[in-house]
Amino acid sequence: MSDKKAFYAKLKDQLEDTTKFPADYMYKFIVPTDENQLNEVQDKFDSKGAVIKTKKSKTGKYISITIVLKLKNADEVISYYKKVENIKGIISL
Repeated sequence: MSDKKAFYAKLKDQLEDTTKFPADYMYKFIVPTDENQLNEVQDKFDSKGAVIKTKKSKTGKYISITIVLKLKNADEVISYYKKVENIKGIISL
């Protein structure tokens, strides 16, 4: 099993143990500001009624993104992590 598959399997177990779905789920990401990463992240969530807040770092090199979205189950939570994992420089917190 790949590291990513193992990570997502563990995350799914934890979510199912600790969260009663449907639930509001909070994502936190950090992206560099050197390209269009903020827009890329927002595009993955925007049409779903997400509440998105952003904050620039003191140096202006990074943007922290907090997204709250009502989701139906653990698989849906994981699907959004998979949608953003290939955005250049993204860090999931």
